[in-house]
Amino acid sequence: MTSNVEGILPILHTPFDANDEIDRDSLQREIDWAFEQDVNGVCSAMVSEILRLTSEERVKLNRLIVEMTAGRGVVVASVGAESTKHAVYFAKATVDAGCDAIMAIPPISTMLPLTALHDYFFALADAVPVPLIVQDASSYVGASIPTDFYVRLLDEFGPQKILFKPEGAPIGPNISNLRDASNGRACMFDGSGGILLIDAFRRGVIGTMPGIDLLDGIAALWEALKNNDDERAYRIYFPICALVALQLQAGLDGFLAIEKYILVKRGLFTTDRRREPNSWNLDSETQSEINRLLILLLDALPAS
Repeated sequence: MTSNVEGILPILHTPFDANDEIDRDSLQREIDWAFEQDVNGVCSAMVSEILRLTSEERVKLNRLIVEMTAGRGVVVASVGAESTKHAVYFAKATVDAGCDAIMAIPPISTMLPLTALHDYFFALADAVPVPLIVQDASSYVGASIPTDFYVRLLDEFGPQKILFKPEGAPIGPNISNLRDASNGRACMFDGSGGILLIDAFRRGVIGTMPGIDLLDGIAALWEALKNNDDERAYRIYFPICALVALQLQAGLDGFLAIEKYILVKRGLFTTDRRREPNSWNLDSETQSEINRLLILLLDALPAS
């Protein structure tokens, strides 16, 4: 298991101002608040809207994250792209910026044969000296990655270099399959937004990569799980589940719309602006339900 890429590593949202530019002040507030929750580091990934950023913005965002993190924890940057050349470019740029690990989904515009998929991930792992987290985001984008493919990468590079974020359905059984197929060598992260965190924890994940919006709840849940406090864990878990269930109804745009709405409510973001186009927007009834569930979550958290 790696010594530092583990634990709670939330995925940062990219805040935008009224001119659709990255809002530095909101990003700094988001990162500062994350570290107030005792996280192990921060990441850029799918809910950072990386696929809707320009190449220049993706590089800029990761440089800003490293700068604003200021050594308080690890920084993981998502580098997946539609071509190997582009993904390697992002990988090298993020490492040059000071990121501690990279994460990548496969290309999503085509169904790659396993030989091409191997060449893609092999090139990424070989291009930079930091760990690579192989992400299967097929629950909401792209195609699934088979367990034996994961194990092949692990055999080639070892568990210090290759880690995993398996989000292909069914997530829990897939975590167990990879754990068993790798004889316990695979270091895996939960990526379910928290809705499957208890199940994933019991199957042996080394960390979780939630969104920022419910991070205080996720941090308290993770601590309860580590302390074998089931009563407290489930009390915190149920409102998180209900909130993430609302997000899941509209895929990636559901997560983006609801999470940014919550970040504005928490005073971390100035606007809930997302990059256009979007497939789904919040209605007033969903907002009311979110507000009710947030109250239940805050009531379940231990007093500061």
